[in-house]
Amino acid sequence: MVWKCMFVLLIFLHFGLTAEKQKKKDLTSYTDADLEKLYDEWEENDDEELEEDEKPEHKRKSPQMDLDSMKAKAKNPEDLLMMSKKGQTLMLFVGVLDPAEPGRTDIRPFTEKWTALWQSQLYNNHVDLQVFVIDDNRAIFMFKDGEQAFEAKKFLLNQEYVTEVTIEGQSFDGPAKKLKTAKKEL
Repeated sequence: MVWKCMFVLLIFLHFGLTAEKQKKKDLTSYTDADLEKLYDEWEENDDEELEEDEKPEHKRKSPQMDLDSMKAKAKNPEDLLMMSKKGQTLMLFVGVLDPAEPGRTDIRPFTEKWTALWQSQLYNNHVDLQVFVIDDNRAIFMFKDGEQAFEAKKFLLNQEYVTEVTIEGQSFDGPAKKLKTAKKEL
């Protein structure tokens, strides 16, 4: 009987030591999967709840406003769309034209200069955005709060070098669109 107990004790001791050896793994030998598993365990055991603005966007609670109350507050369909995009990431596409040379499409330096200027003007008006020039005469304005995109749309449609602004699948012609069509007719 004593031998059996001793044998079982040795088996448990053996498994305990091998498990401890596996846990003490060198940090340089961790794979991406090991690091991801470690991060998941860390997040799972974390008792502190993150602030709402620190959470990833897909884990944030969206402001719950029912459709009827939004319809009551909205004066027009654009206001309703603006309210529904509050707190969500939204992209706005902007077309740019150099009025000195309306036929040219390779105007990347011109586009970069003016989109950076518009970004700083909007930022000074407390509109948080990022700008990405995606083509020689086209840029993306990305907003963390989609509601601000509609304010930026109104601003951009008053800029003389903007041909069009596209937001949520709707295109709006800018002042430079007239120059573009007038030069094509000549």
